[in-house]
Amino acid sequence: MSETPTTPSTATSAFAGIGKDPRDVLVAPVVSEKSYALLDQGKYTFLVDPRANKTEIKVAVEKVFGVKVASVNTLNREGKKRRTRTGTGKRKDTKRAVVTLREGTIDIFGGGA
Repeated sequence: MSETPTTPSTATSAFAGIGKDPRDVLVAPVVSEKSYALLDQGKYTFLVDPRANKTEIKVAVEKVFGVKVASVNTLNREGKKRRTRTGTGKRKDTKRAVVTLREGTIDIFGGGA
């Protein structure tokens, strides 16, 4: 009884040992004029977990929305410094991902009418 070893799919191997759920990687869609303009090109912008890498983001989008991803571009945004009553403060740093789809579309704004 020799069993052939099965290799895990990329969907499971990207999250193996990390304990991350794909919905924990994607925080929220970005709603801005620039992100709306990118929708015509098949590019969708998301706020993502700052510790997530491009592979995890790709797998998360494919699992959650059921689409094929062509590429993922990420950018780290440093939080702005703000003055408060007691001194200075800082907003938290964020990470964004611009996901280009190979095929399919995502209804991220819930266009149910």
